[in-house]
Amino acid sequence: MTKLVKVLKLESGSQKDASQSRRRALVAGGAGFLGSHLCERLLRDGYDVVALDNFHTGKRYNLNALQRNPSFSCIEHDIVDALPSDLQCDEIYNLACPASPPHYQADPIHTFKTSVLGSLNLLELARQNKAKIFQASTSEVYGDPFVHPQPESYFGNVNTHGPRSCYDEGKRSAETLFFDYSRTYGLDIRVARIFNTYGRRMQPDDGRVVSNFIVQALRGEDLTVYGSGQQTRSFCYADDLSEGFIRLMNAPNAPAHP
Repeated sequence: MTKLVKVLKLESGSQKDASQSRRRALVAGGAGFLGSHLCERLLRDGYDVVALDNFHTGKRYNLNALQRNPSFSCIEHDIVDALPSDLQCDEIYNLACPASPPHYQADPIHTFKTSVLGSLNLLELARQNKAKIFQASTSEVYGDPFVHPQPESYFGNVNTHGPRSCYDEGKRSAETLFFDYSRTYGLDIRVARIFNTYGRRMQPDDGRVVSNFIVQALRGEDLTVYGSGQQTRSFCYADDLSEGFIRLMNAPNAPAHP
């Protein structure tokens, strides 16, 4: 069921004419860690921003400061379900999926549906609105890679039936849908594969290395390093990642690959 957290203002007639210079961005997963940072950045850039979130892992308090901004609206909705029929947007950012193993493994079937059915719903919305659409993919599409570091051309080494597959294969399937919509309908798509991101509003229990280290340090505990200790990770600060999203979306030509 769709629930308005704040009344969504959709212009019509003369109201729309008066605001044509302002672009409207829809951020699916807008109450999440990365989504809330992206909403803030888009508002600073002069967008009207609509956040869409089911609040399964996104937090309402992430949006508290934004609710006072007249250019911001939020709809409580699960993108697995049919989207509200009156949504209008110029750009769509799909960040709507749990990203940490404890969260996406809690309901693996819904995680997979979010990546596949949710992407289909947003892609259809992009078709209706002739909007550009961005997919937040993941380094997990490479699975347990044999190649380090991974170039975008590497197809990965993915377990299709393990406990992480709901996320890994869901994101791979979403990429497939995005590129098929681009080839079939000429849709303007942008796909970015995200590695480890850290910053304000990370959940302390998300199970990722930066949050784990910080929580253990605050508790005066030893820092736990899993495996051999020889593994490497690529880290990016949340604000820098939002900058990357914006630059990719604003690039004059859509890249032909992630």
